[in-house]
Amino acid sequence: MITGLDHVQLAAPPGSEPALRAFYAGLLGMTEVPKPEPLAARGGCWFEAGTARLHLGIDPDHHPSAKAHAAFRVPDADALATRLTAAGVPVTRDDALPGFCRCFALDPAGNRLEFLTETDGRATPAVIRTR
Repeated sequence: MITGLDHVQLAAPPGSEPALRAFYAGLLGMTEVPKPEPLAARGGCWFEAGTARLHLGIDPDHHPSAKAHAAFRVPDADALATRLTAAGVPVTRDDALPGFCRCFALDPAGNRLEFLTETDGRATPAVIRTR
C-alpha cells in the first residue's frame, strides 16, 4: 500500500528558524522551499536535497528525543562529520552497522540526525532491515 516516503517532520522551538536555516541550508547544503501559504503562518521551515524532504515545525513544548532520529544518505559521511565538527557541531561516529560509515549529530533544536554512506557496495536497505 505504501509507495514511498514523502517527508520527515521534526519539531523545533519558536524562534529557531534562523539557526535551522544556517544549519540545514548553510552547513548541510539543503535547499529551503517555501511552505504553502496556509501553513506559513505556523512558522517553521521546509528543506529538500535530492529525494530527501524535511519539514521543521514549530512546537512551543518541543523536547527533542534522545533516540528517535532522521537518517540521511550522504556521499561522504566522514567528510560531513569533519565539516560539522569544524563548525562546532558535536558529532558521534559509529561503526556498528557493517557496510556503512555513519555518524550522528544534533541540529540546533536538539533533534538527533544520522548521516550514512555505504562503504562496501553490498549494503542495501534490505540488509539494514535485517539487522
